[in-house]
Amino acid sequence: MEKRGEGKEGIPVLALAKCLLVSYVLTLLLLCLLALLLYKLHLTEGIVTIAISAIYVVTTFTAGFLAGKRMEKQKFLWGAFVGAAYFVILAVVSVLIRTPETALGNSFWTTMILCVAGGTLGGMLG
Repeated sequence: MEKRGEGKEGIPVLALAKCLLVSYVLTLLLLCLLALLLYKLHLTEGIVTIAISAIYVVTTFTAGFLAGKRMEKQKFLWGAFVGAAYFVILAVVSVLIRTPETALGNSFWTTMILCVAGGTLGGMLG
């Protein structure tokens, strides 16, 4: 009898793409909620910065959790991979929208660590 997961070759690209899609839809929803709160409550820049960092962690945690549920071995590595992929897409889009100097500013490394750590934690718990 073949166990679930055996016989699969390579990286399950479609499954990981679905995890990333879910995380970006969740990002969109949470950023819209943040914009509404910013409009209604006139939040300070510090609170908005913290909220954006929390959104990165929550969305990559979700993606890592979903990836961990799909994979049976090395779940934390798959979570880290999804978190890193989320960050790479985020960085590429930021560079395309703005100049590289402003897009990859002071928070580049912090954002990368938050995304990978969130994905890794999600993968471990998935």
